Amino acid sequence: MKPLNFLFVFVILLCVACEPDVTGGQKPDDGDVNDTLPVAQYGLEYLYDMATLAHITINVTEEDWNDFLSYYDQNPHNEEYIPASFEYEKSGEKFGLDSIGIRLRGNTSRRRPEGSVGEMHSANGDWHHAHFGVKFDEFVEDQTFCTADRIYLKWHKDDANYCREVYSYDLFRRFGVWSAPRACYTRLSVFVEGDDKPVYMGVYALIEGMKDSYLRSRVEAGKYTTEDGFLWKASYGANLSPSTMTDNNMGVEVAALNPSESETYMYDLKTKKKKLTEAREQLKLFVNDMNVLKSGSAELKAYLEARVDVDLFLRAYAVNVAVGMWDDYWCNMNNYYFYFDVDKFIFIPFDYDNTLGTSNVMENSGTHDPLNWGSLDGDRVLMRKVMSIPEYKAQYVAYLKELASNPEYFEYEGSLARIRAWHDMIGEYVSNDTGEDMAIEDRPASWGNCHFYRLFSGNDQGGRSGEANFFKTKIRVINELK
Repeated sequence: MKPLNFLFVFVILLCVACEPDVTGGQKPDDGDVNDTLPVAQYGLEYLYDMATLAHITINVTEEDWNDFLSYYDQNPHNEEYIPASFEYEKSGEKFGLDSIGIRLRGNTSRRRPEGSVGEMHSANGDWHHAHFGVKFDEFVEDQTFCTADRIYLKWHKDDANYCREVYSYDLFRRFGVWSAPRACYTRLSVFVEGDDKPVYMGVYALIEGMKDSYLRSRVEAGKYTTEDGFLWKASYGANLSPSTMTDNNMGVEVAALNPSESETYMYDLKTKKKKLTEAREQLKLFVNDMNVLKSGSAELKAYLEARVDVDLFLRAYAVNVAVGMWDDYWCNMNNYYFYFDVDKFIFIPFDYDNTLGTSNVMENSGTHDPLNWGSLDGDRVLMRKVMSIPEYKAQYVAYLKELASNPEYFEYEGSLARIRAWHDMIGEYVSNDTGEDMAIEDRPASWGNCHFYRLFSGNDQGGRSGEANFFKTKIRVINELK
């Protein structure tokens, strides 16, 4: 299997004679070659522009696509990439990039994008939404798109409002949580060569990939001091307690085609993988040193200020609790990254589709006490130690109240205005060829235990009397904090 060979950079025709096709339509003409407009001149702000809707098309040969499907059948959680080409259209410009890699993503939400197990591609196949990872440098060393080395394409699973994850990441950045990934909307199509037209997948969330370009962009912005630190991904059970600081819990994950050859870890090292032993020792030392210091003490406060970006952590957690993220570090010990900038711990929030009224492990994410979001007894050491410092706890409450009162942040009318604007931008493009999630509706997730929450209607009682509004409920609960 050889990577496809397409035009590297090209520009869309400035004038078109037909109406926009919201369902994908025929594979568009490539247009004229224009080597004077290299995509490298555009950066991440262009790629993650919230005000403009792009259209991404993944082009792949039938042979490679069938390999893609068979990889899922062998091991649904495999991380094997297949070669493809990448087309990107936005604001009258069109770019292409050859020899990129794509794979499936997701944990419980990972699914086969076409057909059932054992079925190969068909021109009239049964297509499904799926999460995709795009790695621009998988087959070409140092290849990037808009300076990004990878992106994630995520469908709005269980989110008829088409906003929960995008809203959360937008709020993080608005509130100064610069460690959070960027995100925006995009249209997505998949074109299997030989078919009459692409399959239009609908409107997806385009999310910043967590690797080299993520680190580099923040070093260039003066946030991180170095790209040479250790980046970790934390999964279920990762409470940052001494009991989890074992070599069996810390490693480099392998998601092989043969499930018996796969390896999973609670703490998965994402950078400098050949220095795993050094990375383990740094993490163990940080957690153990923090744990032995007396809660609320001056010594603990001095340690935290030297070894943790505490203000960033407090800001991140204020947003986390405001949007009702229960599948997180504090509650469910899950879904976050962290980075050691030399020896300073940086918290990185990640995976925010289960927000704005969805609940599962937590009884009610709208009414749950923001000061007791998760356990503070024994485990979740970082949160327990930070909250033991009165100054930090007071600052966390102050950040929650700032979020709740400011229209630029979480305040009800301001939040709805932003979501409405996004709905106006994406509305006509939500209908798709897969036949799933074909309309924007103000209703809760189809799973979980809080089916009464709405975003545009409802009272502030969190389900105690009919339909409840998540924003109003959460703001009421925040305002009651002392």
